[in-house]
Amino acid sequence: MGLIHVVTAENGTIRFPHLGIVLDHVAKAFSVGSLEIACYGIVLAAAMVTGLLLVMKVADRTGQRGDDYFDLGMIAIVVSVVCARIYYVAFSWNYYSSHLGEIINIREGGLAIYGGVIGGAVTTALFCKIRKIKFLKTADTAILGLVWGQALGRWGNFFNREAFGGYTDNLFAMQLPVSDVRSGEITAEMWEKVKRIGGTEYIQVHPTFLYESMWNIGVLLILLFLTFRVKRKYDGMVFLNYLLLYGIGRFWIEGLRTDQLLLPGTQIPVSQLLSGVLAVTALFFLIINKWRMDHLKS
Repeated sequence: MGLIHVVTAENGTIRFPHLGIVLDHVAKAFSVGSLEIACYGIVLAAAMVTGLLLVMKVADRTGQRGDDYFDLGMIAIVVSVVCARIYYVAFSWNYYSSHLGEIINIREGGLAIYGGVIGGAVTTALFCKIRKIKFLKTADTAILGLVWGQALGRWGNFFNREAFGGYTDNLFAMQLPVSDVRSGEITAEMWEKVKRIGGTEYIQVHPTFLYESMWNIGVLLILLFLTFRVKRKYDGMVFLNYLLLYGIGRFWIEGLRTDQLLLPGTQIPVSQLLSGVLAVTALFFLIINKWRMDHLKS
């Protein structure tokens, strides 16, 4: 046991002043001998494993083969992580073009959800074609594991002190020591409203990781209701509702963040744009399919 040590950020304290919560010495990693294991990686691994277990359970309860989803998960998880990193690096190329050695280093974060979603969707389509199973039905089930993984995985950002929003004084405001965050993510407004507590400078920000985690839990509950309680449904309905609901939440939350990935040559957040497009597209197809179902019923 003496070989295991907690590794914190420089200060290690995270505060939620209006909730009366002060967390001292929040771990950033654990050191086992000479091996350092990042909390970010532990959280992501837990999100992937539990997400896969959820999908297999749902598959068994809906008359599908859980083993198919295990096989799919083993492939999709690897591809999704790689694609999430490629997406992040591609839209942060101004930095990585001068730091090529850091491209494969994901210990400090740097995985873009939409890159993973795209990679997972392509992998699922190819897997379904090879196994000769329905893509939309598979997507309806697999998306449940994805949204749960997103809800849990966002807590990796908490341990990394990243993916936060601009200054706020709302109920959920989070205070982070200036020394524990990347300076490029601190806006002018944050600097103007820095708070000094016990000799330490803190920025006070939106905990957007928390907003997205809670939003995704709500989305998951709705999707589970659609999966098990709605009688009149069609293949792809759960997947389309995910695109709509997640897209709406991400569009709002992305607008709060200070670490946005921008379209090259613009000030347009690429994930916010993609969220809006996916939400509108999903809503269009949901309306069309609803009209078709009502027309057939009549």
